[in-house]
Amino acid sequence: MSRSLIPAALHYFDRVASTGSIQAAARAQNIAASAIDRQIIGLEERLGVKLFDRVPKGMRLTAAGETLVRLVHRWRAEERNAVAEIFQLQGVQQGQVNIFAMDSHATTILPQLVQDIAAAHPLIGLSIQIGSTDEAVAALLSGQADLIVAFNLPQRSDMRTIWSLPLPFGCIVAPHHPLLTRPDVKFQDVVTYPIALQSRSLLIRRFLEVQYSWLFAEPHGRVETNSLHLVKNLARSGNYVAFTSELDAATELAEGTLRFLPLTEIDALPQSSDIAIDASKPLNTLVQIVADTASRIIESVLESTRMNAYPSPIR
Repeated sequence: MSRSLIPAALHYFDRVASTGSIQAAARAQNIAASAIDRQIIGLEERLGVKLFDRVPKGMRLTAAGETLVRLVHRWRAEERNAVAEIFQLQGVQQGQVNIFAMDSHATTILPQLVQDIAAAHPLIGLSIQIGSTDEAVAALLSGQADLIVAFNLPQRSDMRTIWSLPLPFGCIVAPHHPLLTRPDVKFQDVVTYPIALQSRSLLIRRFLEVQYSWLFAEPHGRVETNSLHLVKNLARSGNYVAFTSELDAATELAEGTLRFLPLTEIDALPQSSDIAIDASKPLNTLVQIVADTASRIIESVLESTRMNAYPSPIR
């Protein structure tokens, strides 16, 4: 923190905001709680507003406090970019890139991404957070992420997609599932079997609720969960079918423990794997390096998955 250009008071403020407690922030920073409290009080006096409500269980941000947190996160992102540019002027690719990715990426592309960046650019550090597409967009626009790797990113003027790969919409089943005997699989065929559904935070789920609301009228034969791992395990059992993308189940498809069936309806949801940055910020060299590496790995994983999982081209 001593090398940061952001004032110490703002660092302490942000730490209290993230931990919800002066005591917790003090332990994290290894300084006295009274010192942090003085910094917070000083900020409130300078701004003429309360940044926190002191509640029995800790510190709760006020509306003014939430505004200041967003400012601190933007300043941190700008500081990282400035430091990276300074190193680049000296011919050194050094700095940190904050990535927000999806749960399925943790077992498919991210291990290879970390290894490839470490091998080719050892002075580039990576900070990786995992969550939903909605959470990824929020992290990007609040300055907590420099780049997001996600599925089905919405079209937004404040977000710039720098790479995108279309994916077929379909479902995953066990290798012995009866659906594999059909020459063409339609949505109506799939829903005659028990369904394992992912949570409402995913675009696939929201699409299904809009286009096929009758699927949700009765809970019989349906399981809902926010765990992709559980969804894949249920599909692997042979008793359930799950709607997802090839990349979500890339490892299992390559191993042969799951099969992917694209759906043939013309109104089926177009899927995509996307990489995006904040549209208000220039694309710096470090973020470009990480984005290029991530896109190359995704393409390689998908090619390998299809080669191993499908002896013939995808229908």
